[in-house]
Amino acid sequence: MRDFLSKLDGIDRRRFLEYTAKSALGVSLLPGLETALTAAPARKKPAATAKGGKAKRIIYLFMTGAMSHLDTFDLKPGHENQGETKPIKTNVPGKQISEFLPTLAGQFDKIAAIRSMYTETAAHEGAEYLMRTSYKQIATTRHPTMGPWVQRFEGRRNKTLPDTVLISTPARHPSAGFFDPSYSPLPIGDPNRGLENTQAPAYLKKDSFRNRLGLIDKFDRKFRNKFKARKVGAYTDFYSQATTLLASTELKAFDLNEEKKEDRDRYGRDRFGQGCLLARRLIENNVRCVEVSFGSWDMHRDIYGTTALPARTAIMDRAVGNLLKDLGEKGLLKDTMVVLTTEFGRTPVINQNAGRDHHPGAFSAFLAGGGIKGGQFYGRSDNEGYSVDEDGVLPADLNATIATALGLPLGKEIFSPTGRPFKVAHDGEPVLKLL
Repeated sequence: MRDFLSKLDGIDRRRFLEYTAKSALGVSLLPGLETALTAAPARKKPAATAKGGKAKRIIYLFMTGAMSHLDTFDLKPGHENQGETKPIKTNVPGKQISEFLPTLAGQFDKIAAIRSMYTETAAHEGAEYLMRTSYKQIATTRHPTMGPWVQRFEGRRNKTLPDTVLISTPARHPSAGFFDPSYSPLPIGDPNRGLENTQAPAYLKKDSFRNRLGLIDKFDRKFRNKFKARKVGAYTDFYSQATTLLASTELKAFDLNEEKKEDRDRYGRDRFGQGCLLARRLIENNVRCVEVSFGSWDMHRDIYGTTALPARTAIMDRAVGNLLKDLGEKGLLKDTMVVLTTEFGRTPVINQNAGRDHHPGAFSAFLAGGGIKGGQFYGRSDNEGYSVDEDGVLPADLNATIATALGLPLGKEIFSPTGRPFKVAHDGEPVLKLL
């Protein structure tokens, strides 16, 4: 039986199920090196183990396209590489960040900014994949992201709502990787439009809907009985979860019209601002992991033009600053970790087109809440912002820190369908000084 199942085309099987659900049920609630790397800095591996475990939920904010570290959290005032960005004071004495981040400056006591991130590639897709999974992209295996890992170790938390939701993320997102379909995150394209296609067409009455569900079950039962494999059952669970969600009153968690107009305005009426507001609502409704993506950081030209860095940072600052403020006031930040990261940095030297190019040698990220010690900078890049000078942090180390804060077992191996062992953060080491 195993030999037979190994020959089944999993993609075709999934497409058949999705097509059948759309057609029969009348719904569509279904997911779907440019520069050389500088020499990696030597790192001291910590001998101690972190206790962690204070975070119960995570909001993961990904700045797609490579956010400039010199223009956000790692300024080099007085150096020619700094460009036009000036520093401003934060609410923590002696700590300064970019003038474009005034709201975050007022929330810096909650933030631990890492100024010593570095990575192994300057290609966007590969670097994004590595950041999200701790593994390099390979043709034979797709690796899970953090949300599915949490569900794999700790089980499903919410009986109705999904454990992981992706907002405005790219189609190439690794998602649940090699895990069963039941671990798949729920994707939301535009938070302003909420969870679409959750209503059956007018012609599809409740009795008809139930009859169609029964017909689907009848079609599939023979296959399930003949091939009693875990993955076959997982597809059934996946569709059961979808139909349960369709009938749930908890769908209002996805409706931003439930929020006050002034609160929606505070976050910004753009897609990222509303994505952060939706992330807060979902966290309040016991969703475990929410990822929100925000693109257009790939600024090879005119980085200081009004539609480039100033516009991007203004959107990010308003949304994330108000998210941290609200989580703190609602008492949710103590056990909700907020992560902001990007795939790599941008060149310290401004290029001939008044922009910054790809740069994996040094970049910035930050953690807040969930047991993180705020109001600090960790690590250091050199005076030019070119490479890591102290306490280098790889993507796997960042993910190991997140996993440790969430109480996940870093050393536990989970085997893929091909029999290969994988760990939640690969070979990463948690940054203990942040926890």
